[in-house]
Amino acid sequence: MGSSGSAGKEAFGVYIHWPFCLSKCPYCDFNSHVRHAAIDEQRFLRAFHREIETVAERVRGRTVSTIFFGGGTPSLMQPSTIAGVLNSIARQWRVAADAEITLEANPTSVEATRFRGYRAAGVNRVSLGVQALDDQVLAELGRLHTAREALEAVGVARLVFDRYSFDLIYARPNQTPKAWAKELKAALAEAGEHLSLYQLTIEPETPFAALHAAGRLQLPDEDTARALYDTTQEICAAHGLPAYEISNHARPGAECRHNLVYWRAQEYAGIGPGAHGRLDIDGERHATATARRPEAWLALVEAEGHGITSDEVLLREERADEFLLMGLRLSEGIELARYEAIAGRTLDPARIATLREHGLVETTETGRLRVTMPGFPVLDAVVADLAA
Repeated sequence: MGSSGSAGKEAFGVYIHWPFCLSKCPYCDFNSHVRHAAIDEQRFLRAFHREIETVAERVRGRTVSTIFFGGGTPSLMQPSTIAGVLNSIARQWRVAADAEITLEANPTSVEATRFRGYRAAGVNRVSLGVQALDDQVLAELGRLHTAREALEAVGVARLVFDRYSFDLIYARPNQTPKAWAKELKAALAEAGEHLSLYQLTIEPETPFAALHAAGRLQLPDEDTARALYDTTQEICAAHGLPAYEISNHARPGAECRHNLVYWRAQEYAGIGPGAHGRLDIDGERHATATARRPEAWLALVEAEGHGITSDEVLLREERADEFLLMGLRLSEGIELARYEAIAGRTLDPARIATLREHGLVETTETGRLRVTMPGFPVLDAVVADLAA
């Protein structure tokens, strides 16, 4: 992408998926699995080594700028397993001196004690799945921690890591803007530099979907959901953590650099069961995905050296749509010249003009297109209109 002058600055991320959880949350549709037998971490580590090596063969000469351990619950891994994976990445690629290395963690007291081990292994940022600061709500969300345990884990994260973030879910059943404002202010007092705030959505095939279909789980109506969203934006901005992406808030400069790799349509390797990647090989962009079931992935890696089950070269049009879809989630928006370079055409000026008249998008003097604050709640419609 871009001119040869900026090629060296292109970010390259590595995503590592650890697919196991202690229990399955009723709203979750991620690739996570509960296993009652002990997990053979050594076997998984050997498989991670192999898959990293095989992927690296295809994309040599990269400098890794971000590494992200996601899940599942990566904080169930031993710190030695994390260290092993990081060593493996460093053997295959150059890792930037200032690389951001994030681990997702559950805020249970058990895992907080491992934080120092993760820090020693090389992790320099944690993201905690707090989800709510209300014990009753946490129980309804199927979480295994209390609000107090969560805040204690945040306190440990603050001591051990320079950078930490946590997630909350809002637009929950019966939630009022007033109650959410109070909870959000309490969260911001603990938050440091970054918060991820997600509206509760009903994902197909989850227990919450069944409850919702049976009328036993009511989400806030559209007006309340909008008021909750507006409350979120106002309070976070007032606390110096404006939204830099539709669900993510940070002090300027403290954004999650790994997630920016996705949203800016940069290159990343996806390692582990059910991981996705985007690799640039010989001028083509490959979309990769691995076997989702942990045992199936292991068997494939042990037989073939990787667990990739899908490797598609994206068409120009698909790349352009993805660039638009991901980039417009960011408050910085997209570079129109880069869209044209990918798509081989410009976005329809008439459509941009109409959206601008409605106050949903703006164009900058530096040639960027971005969605406005009033445009974000209807982002899907804006993107669909531009991509049509």
